[in-house]
Amino acid sequence: MRWALVALATALLPIFAQAAPGDLELLKVMPAEDGSQTWSLTIQVLVLMTVLTLLPSILLMFTSFTRIIVVLAILRQALGTGTTPSNQVLIGLALFLTLFVMAPVTTELYELSVEPYMSEEITMQEAITTGIKPIHQFMSNQVRESDLAMFAGLGGYEEGFESPADVPFTLLIPAFLTSELKTAFQIGFLLFIPFVIIDLAVASVLMSMGMIMLSPMVVSLPFKLMLFVLIDGWSLVMGTLAASFYTGVV
Repeated sequence: MRWALVALATALLPIFAQAAPGDLELLKVMPAEDGSQTWSLTIQVLVLMTVLTLLPSILLMFTSFTRIIVVLAILRQALGTGTTPSNQVLIGLALFLTLFVMAPVTTELYELSVEPYMSEEITMQEAITTGIKPIHQFMSNQVRESDLAMFAGLGGYEEGFESPADVPFTLLIPAFLTSELKTAFQIGFLLFIPFVIIDLAVASVLMSMGMIMLSPMVVSLPFKLMLFVLIDGWSLVMGTLAASFYTGVV
């Protein structure tokens, strides 16, 4: 991405060199008849490139990715399979499950913001203002009131808000991430319990037989894998994660 930005700047240098001082048409914000402002194409491209560089952070902060990847990592730890499934597999599962969960939000965002902007029915500023509303609503549906109240107190918003739509993103984002981590650890705790019971049972049997030198993890791993396969664990985990979001996809 860094090299792409350098290439873009290099490509624009001849245009800047040919322009008269103080008259860079490509970098102007032009007022419209209705009082709004229209950004030039170059500014729009720069904004787009900036958004692309922030895409990983956006994926973590504004979507269901954080909860899903944390739960999958805890599940792998509970199974005791080491690096199986690998990090690439877990990230791939989390990414495509995130696309599934966020499908209603992205569809609404496209219909309200992207499609009218591509049809030149609204300006870029209006597209951004309209496009953040579905994301704001999704995050508001997932955030806990206690976390939101805590950050509101820290941010000096003691008066509260009339509606969830009035909560600013600077307050909603940390509250949303805190709620996602809390929910992910709660789900992970419930996943850990049956596997811990198997480990304790195997360890007790081995100690009663005097097999102290044999690691209980080696013996309990096949039983945990067998249990997970028999109950169709992956389908249960994926279905539970998708159902834990209030987006209407299930």
